[in-house]
Amino acid sequence: MTEGTTSAAQGGDTLTRLEQEGEIAADYLEGLLDIADLDGDIDMDVEGDRAAVSIISDSAGRDLQKLVGRDGEVLEALQELTRLAVHRETGDRSRLMLDIAGFRAKKRAELTELGAKAADEAKNTGEPVKLQPMTPFERKVVHDAVAAAGLRSESEGEEPQRFVVVLPA
Repeated sequence: MTEGTTSAAQGGDTLTRLEQEGEIAADYLEGLLDIADLDGDIDMDVEGDRAAVSIISDSAGRDLQKLVGRDGEVLEALQELTRLAVHRETGDRSRLMLDIAGFRAKKRAELTELGAKAADEAKNTGEPVKLQPMTPFERKVVHDAVAAAGLRSESEGEEPQRFVVVLPA
C-alpha cells in the first residue's frame, strides 16, 4: 500500500469514527429528549476533526431553551454528559460539539464579530486588547477570527477567568 493510500484509509477511518460518535450521541440525546418529554430533531454532521450534533425544533424552540440554560450553562453540561456517553461506548475521548436550538451557531457568529473588532482595535491603536473571560469554545472562535484578520492572540489567566488578549502586529 502506498503512503497516499494509507492517508486516505486513515481519513476514512477517522470519518467513520466521528460518524459513530455522532450516532452514539444522537441515541443518547434522543433518550434524554424522551425522558424530558421535549420535541426536537437530531442533526448529525462532521465538522473538521470532530463530530457535531444539533438538536433543532420546528416549533418556536421555547422548550429547547430549557436545555440551553442561562448563557449556555445547561448546554455545556449536556455536551459533557454526551461526551461521557460516547466515551463509555467507544473507550475513546470525544471532542463532540453539541448545539441546541442554534445557540452555538449564533454565539459563534457573535464571537467571530467580536474577534474581528478586537483585531481592528489592536491594529488601529497598536496596543493589546484584552477581552472578557470566556469558555474554551468561545476563546477558540475568537482566536480563529483574530488569525483570519492577520493578527495573533493568546489566552491568559486561569479557568474560569481565562480570557483572550489580541496582540498588535
